Amino acid sequence: MKKLGAFALSICIAGAALAAYPERAITIVVPTAPGGGNDVMARTVGQKMSALLGQPVIVENKAGANGAIASEFVARAPADGYTLMLGYVATHAMNPALQKLRYDPVADFAPIGLIATSQTLMVANTKAGIQGAQDLVAQLRAKPDKFAYASAGNGTAPHFAAELFKISTGVSMLGVPYKGAAPAVTDTISGQTQVMFPSLFTALPFVKSGQLKAIGVAGPKRSPLLPDVPTLKEQGIEGVDVQQWYGLFAPARTPPEIVNALNKALRQALADKEIARRLAAHGADAESSTPAQFGELVKTELAKWRGVVQRAQIRVD
Repeated sequence: MKKLGAFALSICIAGAALAAYPERAITIVVPTAPGGGNDVMARTVGQKMSALLGQPVIVENKAGANGAIASEFVARAPADGYTLMLGYVATHAMNPALQKLRYDPVADFAPIGLIATSQTLMVANTKAGIQGAQDLVAQLRAKPDKFAYASAGNGTAPHFAAELFKISTGVSMLGVPYKGAAPAVTDTISGQTQVMFPSLFTALPFVKSGQLKAIGVAGPKRSPLLPDVPTLKEQGIEGVDVQQWYGLFAPARTPPEIVNALNKALRQALADKEIARRLAAHGADAESSTPAQFGELVKTELAKWRGVVQRAQIRVD
């Protein structure tokens, strides 16, 4: 009877703790450097979630190892709902498909919900003299390795898109991996590298300001934000279709009640017209989901990119 009473008491205490959640600040770990698209997205959504949850939402950047440092950190964090991660296609599909990591993108995380999707845009340094995708191909065929491409790291969408471009066209181009999209964009603007395939969310402000030249959309359709920029397919280059997605994760074994509370706040944040407008202005489409739907997306994307790695024989630079 004493054991039964103790068990009942523990259930009551746990229930009270869940009912009180959150009681303190929540941290969203971003796996890339400050200033990039992931960072902006986390701060935009986190600010609204903070107001809805009644507690501060702090954004902490843990760049390095192409998102693996942040992913492993969150996977090993207490499963109490106070340490979350803004994960994306690279951390939970591409990088795990490319190389063996010290975290499992499915087993080590509790999906909370999808945040947004964004197309991939091929951009170039404005002084590199690249007029279009076919012009780039012609220049590289005439002088292999004339240009270098920047990526946010091996196993990220900019890396995969560039490698698919090389495979599709048969050109040679040196890859330079960075610790996130922000420093990669900076060096492409300065001319240290000449080409990059960032998300539209990351690239759009620099294209609009004239700091980067938009070459083509690496996806099935043009962006309404850049209607005059053709897709790579329109320019005669097939097989470079890389859509990026972003979502919120908690460590595995986080109580379902907490996951559901976070999902509710996230969906309410994304339903806010101002939040959706701010994301759209940067080239990201706000998209919400249930935890289960997001979990299925992760599994589907992981299988997809494992297939791409095998077929295209993409390797770590």
